[in-house]
Amino acid sequence: MANRKKKKQSSDTSNSKGFSQTIEEKQQVSTTPADNIYSLPPLYDLAFGYRNYDEEVDFLLDVHEKYSKTMNTESEGMNILELAAGPARHSLSALSQHSPSEVSSMIALDLNKDMVTYGSENADYELGIGGGRRDDFTYVKGDMRYTTDYTTKILDSAWLLLGSMQHLLSNDDIISCLTSLHSIIKPGGTVIIELPHPRETFCMGEMTKNGWCVPLEDDEEKEYGKLDIIWGDENDVFDEIQQIRHFTVGLSLTVNDVNDIPKDEDTSPLFLQMSKDGKSSIKEIVPMRLFTLQEIDLLARCSGFDLMAKYGALSEDVSIDNEEEGYRMVCILRRRDSK
Repeated sequence: MANRKKKKQSSDTSNSKGFSQTIEEKQQVSTTPADNIYSLPPLYDLAFGYRNYDEEVDFLLDVHEKYSKTMNTESEGMNILELAAGPARHSLSALSQHSPSEVSSMIALDLNKDMVTYGSENADYELGIGGGRRDDFTYVKGDMRYTTDYTTKILDSAWLLLGSMQHLLSNDDIISCLTSLHSIIKPGGTVIIELPHPRETFCMGEMTKNGWCVPLEDDEEKEYGKLDIIWGDENDVFDEIQQIRHFTVGLSLTVNDVNDIPKDEDTSPLFLQMSKDGKSSIKEIVPMRLFTLQEIDLLARCSGFDLMAKYGALSEDVSIDNEEEGYRMVCILRRRDSK
């Protein structure tokens, strides 16, 4: 079945490429129970599997080349950090689809230990264990507000995608994140941020339900169930003063035949919690901030970056003011020589 594919044995995630996991963790952005949405990495990964990571990485590399001022030699590839990386799909695509002369190394960082373990296992499966491109990937458990606590490496670019910056609810948190990045990114390097489009902020008077469905298929592409995702509901509370929406986030798993429920060691907890009718679900409320473009511009300036460009998707063909195709706010920031 789709979620049962065996991963190769996980290697140590604390490798020696300038990173340390022995530093005492600073105060976390939030503490969440072990059974929350983000602690179910295989299902989270499946929920966002519709994204074309290879094309998105091509965009990320192209806009860096277009707007950065870093000077690498022809044989020197980029060193990149992916913040709040989750399953680390963008990192793995960058390494598997691009040569070392294009992308030298990828570092993924996430606060959730289950995501770190899962992303590392993905790397073992996609890149192999030991040698080759697997050695160019590091996954670190850490807080994106304090990236200097986890690296001594100087980077070309940092990616903050899939709306992950929304978990930073205050200006202080965002400035801490960006100033920390300013310390480890080369002058002229980039930070690329993907957020919901600003029009969502100005439509909060009418909450809408947002969701999609992902079919579950076995190794023979036979459909045996579905995963329904909710990412925002009509009853969500929106704090107009703080610009924080308390998103209803839920996963609902259904299998057609209870005899098809996986029972091996890799089985997701959501399968194990299934009722006799083959259904299981989890739901929680996640506070997330909504941003305007001018806020991003100002916060960037306060942290030593300039806003160089903005797009309506992870595509150079979609402008931010495209009402039909522009559903995201993608900001390209460039590091100044000094703050």
